[in-house]
Amino acid sequence: MTSIAATIANEINVRDNQVEQALKLLAEGNTVPFIARYRKEATGGLDDAQLRHIEERNTYLLELAERKQAVLESIEEQGKLTDELKQAILNADTKARVEDLYLPYKKRRKTKADTAREAGLEALEQQLIDDPSADPETLAEAYLSEGFPDAKAALEGARAILVDRFATDADLVGEVRDRVYAQGTMRSAVVEGKETEGAKFADYFEFSEPFAKLPSHRILALLRGEAEGVLTLDMDPGEEAVYEGMIAERFDLPVKDSEWLAKAVRWGWRTKLQVSANLDTRMRLKEKAEEGALQVFKTNLRDVLLAAPAGQRATLALDPGYRNGVKCAVVDETGKVLATTIVYPHQPQNRWDASRAELASLAAQHGVELIAVGNGTASRESEKLAGEVADLIAQAGGKRPTPVVVSESGASVYSASQIAAEEFPDMDVSLRSAVSIARRLQDPLAELVKVDPKSIGVGQYQHDVNQTALAQTLDAVVEDAVNSVGVDVNTASAPLLERVAGLSGTVAKNIVAYRDENGRFTTRKELGKVPRLGPKAFEQAAGFLRIRGGANPLDGSAVHPEAYPVVERVAQATGLSTEQLIGNTAVLTKLAPADFADEQFGVPTVTDILAELDKPGRDPRPEFKTAEFKEGVNEVKDLKPGMILEGTVTNVAAFGAFVDVGVHQDGLVHVSAMSHKFVSDPHEVVRSGEVVKVKVMDVDVARNRIGLSLRLDDEPGQPAQKKQRKQQGKTSGKGRKRGRPEGRREASGSMADALKRAGFGK
Repeated sequence: MTSIAATIANEINVRDNQVEQALKLLAEGNTVPFIARYRKEATGGLDDAQLRHIEERNTYLLELAERKQAVLESIEEQGKLTDELKQAILNADTKARVEDLYLPYKKRRKTKADTAREAGLEALEQQLIDDPSADPETLAEAYLSEGFPDAKAALEGARAILVDRFATDADLVGEVRDRVYAQGTMRSAVVEGKETEGAKFADYFEFSEPFAKLPSHRILALLRGEAEGVLTLDMDPGEEAVYEGMIAERFDLPVKDSEWLAKAVRWGWRTKLQVSANLDTRMRLKEKAEEGALQVFKTNLRDVLLAAPAGQRATLALDPGYRNGVKCAVVDETGKVLATTIVYPHQPQNRWDASRAELASLAAQHGVELIAVGNGTASRESEKLAGEVADLIAQAGGKRPTPVVVSESGASVYSASQIAAEEFPDMDVSLRSAVSIARRLQDPLAELVKVDPKSIGVGQYQHDVNQTALAQTLDAVVEDAVNSVGVDVNTASAPLLERVAGLSGTVAKNIVAYRDENGRFTTRKELGKVPRLGPKAFEQAAGFLRIRGGANPLDGSAVHPEAYPVVERVAQATGLSTEQLIGNTAVLTKLAPADFADEQFGVPTVTDILAELDKPGRDPRPEFKTAEFKEGVNEVKDLKPGMILEGTVTNVAAFGAFVDVGVHQDGLVHVSAMSHKFVSDPHEVVRSGEVVKVKVMDVDVARNRIGLSLRLDDEPGQPAQKKQRKQQGKTSGKGRKRGRPEGRREASGSMADALKRAGFGK
């Protein structure tokens, strides 16, 4: 039997010992970020994605091994375990295969087949096979008994035995299941009378697509349509004769010579094998859909978390609204709240001039460099207000602040959370969201860790996937993102510190409490004084915690304290101090990592150390950039086909990307309009938060729908484009609508919001 390590190694195309070492390190309580960064020698440089795959697959394979053992013991207790069966179970590579093999031996309620066997009807079944030309009723007369008083009943009993054999044959069940999935087709139709109520599922009122080709988002849309009582789903396995032939061949049944056998095979297919295969196909489709949805969520979340920070600059934030006003907050360069207010520039109050004057005064008073405008209701009008505020300051001789539109997804969730209540116990809930918007512009990662990842707005059908798997996936993304950037231990909040490798929520709060009581940390060693931050937690976390301007300059870098002796050797060899080494590219690039490697720290680690010395504490996130919205384009009606605009990608789904071009409604770039080459995954082309140039292809003012293209040489209405879309994306019009079932029940700030802003949720 192949070991778990070997199995996983084969899956991800690495050496067995790499996986063995990774599993050993994980078993010792080491975290994925720590192993990926600081144990490269042990694992051969496995990255965080590979390590998480190893972790997940190990759990599955251990459960599989446990189930194999339980099944073997159960069959052995029955005295039916053969060497051949034992080997087949041990060689099974999925839980489904194990259960197939266990089927004939599984404890179950007494069936009609069992009763028929007790009545001796197995002999009749065999005779019917051996003598296909004989009259079945005549043969059956010899097997009448209590419970089977006539030939019809006896033949039904024989059929039950035969069908039971079909349904419990592991190889046949597995082959049928795989063929149905590979060859079958999903068909859907609208439930009569639900046409209007279920209009958002209109693309599926008359729909068919092979199981194997169904993408994640369409599977979830179909399942949701069924759950809401709008659609009926038909699992079409394909040509029945093929499956009946598979059954007959497997059991060597002379169906051409026996009408009774032919009917028994057909009965077995329709009542047993087709039913179980369809159930399995449905389960496989759901798993495929969940995996796809989780992948979309994971990728988008990482992009949003690692979006470019505007940096430590005083910021005025506007959380737009009409009737309830625009909630405003000013925070300093560290995120500390300096002032809050509510202004009413829009209808019905229309206090534009007074609002502008008040905000300009606040901005000037606190030296505001950035104005963050939430992208919700009244966003574009508020952006105009922000522009006029900035102009007022410039006219008065001050430096003009830069207005920036910021996603406010999750801000309202944060404002009503326990974390927000602890941060701002005396602040009105509505004003807390403005603070969150300001801080997420300064440092998206530091602020977004306070929000449940499901509320950040980058998911696809998040309510329709396994919630445990979703939570685990998103937590892993957040952990990897936080540790890839690193955390300033003297400014970080408890929610941010909690995401550092090795730190629990309790320890994170203890760090903040220690800092509040004793002032700034000056060395990493001082972390050892924090209650409950023991040696193991320190080992895991230290490399990701930064101390800027501390006693040891290495404490502000990603060099782990355990590797400081390596830096000392480098300093000694070059005749320079650590301070002189840091940032000294001319010297560092000439050094050979192998010259400083030893048994503990190999070439990979030394290479990382030298790179870190060159740019200590380097932020891996991109440089901050904002989209410049076109002047005079404020509403959908202002858009004209052929316009080339700049916008920000707000969300990426399997069928395309949503782009904010500054008109309240996000436009949709369908996957077929992303490149001149075939695009299987939109993430290959764009990422959430990215600034892109797009061409307006079509505008539906009545329904607030905007079609965009990343191919700036496309011409609106061009026939060639339509043809290409059909080839590439299977009816692009349908592709857009397919997003519409996206989430009636979604939380604010979800993919559903993106669909609504793009006009597809109505």
